[in-house]
Amino acid sequence: MNLLWTDLRPLLGYLGLFSFCINLLYLAPALFMLQVFDRVLPTNSQETLLVLLAGTAGALVVMLLLDFVRHSLQAVLGNLVEQRLAPTVVCTVVERTARAPHAGGQEGIRDVAALKNLFTSPGLTALFDAPWAPIYLLAIYACHPMLGMGAVLAVALMLALAWLNDRLSRRALEGLQKDGRRASQYVESSLRNAEVLQALGMTHKLLARWRALQDEVTAMQASASRGSVLFAALTRFVRQAIQMLMVALGAYLVLSQQASAGVMIATTVLLGRAIQPVEQVVGSWRMLVDARAAYRRLRGLMAEAGQRGEQMALPGPAGRIDVDNLSYRAAGSDKPILYSIALSLAPGESLAVIGPSAAGKSTLARLMTGVWAASTGAVRLDGVDVACWPRRDLGPWIGYVPQDIELFDGTVAENIARLGQVDAEAVVAAAVRANAHEMIVGLAAGYDTQVGEHGLRLSPGQRQRIALARALYGDPRLVVLDEPNSNLDGAGEVALARAVSGLRSQGVTTIIVTHRPSLIAHVDKILVMDGGRVKRFGPAAEVMKEMQRQSQAAVDRAA
Repeated sequence: MNLLWTDLRPLLGYLGLFSFCINLLYLAPALFMLQVFDRVLPTNSQETLLVLLAGTAGALVVMLLLDFVRHSLQAVLGNLVEQRLAPTVVCTVVERTARAPHAGGQEGIRDVAALKNLFTSPGLTALFDAPWAPIYLLAIYACHPMLGMGAVLAVALMLALAWLNDRLSRRALEGLQKDGRRASQYVESSLRNAEVLQALGMTHKLLARWRALQDEVTAMQASASRGSVLFAALTRFVRQAIQMLMVALGAYLVLSQQASAGVMIATTVLLGRAIQPVEQVVGSWRMLVDARAAYRRLRGLMAEAGQRGEQMALPGPAGRIDVDNLSYRAAGSDKPILYSIALSLAPGESLAVIGPSAAGKSTLARLMTGVWAASTGAVRLDGVDVACWPRRDLGPWIGYVPQDIELFDGTVAENIARLGQVDAEAVVAAAVRANAHEMIVGLAAGYDTQVGEHGLRLSPGQRQRIALARALYGDPRLVVLDEPNSNLDGAGEVALARAVSGLRSQGVTTIIVTHRPSLIAHVDKILVMDGGRVKRFGPAAEVMKEMQRQSQAAVDRAA
């Protein structure tokens, strides 16, 4: 955020300079009216009128150009905010959401948009124009002290309304933001299960829950809107009343021969200009509150990103894995999911992780890739903690197929290429390693087939095989497969087994979470987990022999 302000300050300085010149030129219409009423009309001088008209017209043209440049500069400021913040925010949000899927990752992106809207809105120019109010008040006071005092009271009243609006609406608007986001996120997360909702007839129940949340938001919104509308209407009423009273006061001074008609008109124009920024600020108050809250959240988010700092690039790993006293506890939970896991794999060794459901196998897989950070202990790849390795550097050396397959909207080739520039040779090579090439070329458009959002145009088995090809793209030295055959048919099972054997022969360290024996036959070691603990770990043949012996003993006892 400090770097952002370093870039913004010069532009904001220019914005302030343009605002200074524009507000200075706003004095021209008041001076024009003053001269017309006090000099042109009494002397009946047409030449003076033409000169005044030409001078004022020139000032207004310059003001128009400066105002255009000022608004263009605001667009530059908004784009700069987005360009500076969006990359870091997106990377941090992706990392946070990967570790806590329900953490509301979209909030950071919305906050960038809210901050951008502030820098491109009239509310920002109103903040720059507001300091000119004292100058206009001094000009009014110079025309007549009584008019100056009336103008000071008028601006003070408008500022009091703005302060009162802030005091009464700040908490309500921030609460409305939070509840509104919660209702939106509930629907967004529920729609991911639209198939279940439709099949089991649960839509009306979802609707009832959403309407309950929405009713709370609507009630808060009605309350906040009433306050905002009331203050906006009250501000407009007070402004009109003030201008009317100032005209009346000016007329009284004219009638009592204490001021001229030109002074009355000119001071009325200046007062309107002094009050206008305050009225704009009141009208933009909700947006300003949203931007202020967004800025606070972004500071926290950017501070989290800044804690990592710049990290030195590391050489490519060979694939040695050391799991040292690894434990993991989910945020907000007192019970660990994994307890003191310890194991080692030499480069090129393969490991099958087996065990009953809820044994912690998928959690271990996420920790192995560094997607999640351990509560205690570490997973080290060639001696480096994978959770601390810069993801941009580590990603190309990792292959990962999660349990829930997610493909991105685009072509099959783009998905295999990990959304990068499509290298046809590398894409085909990855598909061949995954034994998915024949399946892909059999699609409607081959590698150029559009998979659709979340890969919905493909079957679950096809998505799983393409995800395997994506994991094998490039030259990964560590491949982690979490239930990679859960949706595969017989041909897919054979292709996967051949791919695993190929990885083993190529010296790629491979970790497979599986329940099926077809893959266990192709690994060097087996890790048996139960209740988040290591039950057995060792060479595959020894572990299988021990498991068979215990299974036979259990059968004999039952007999």
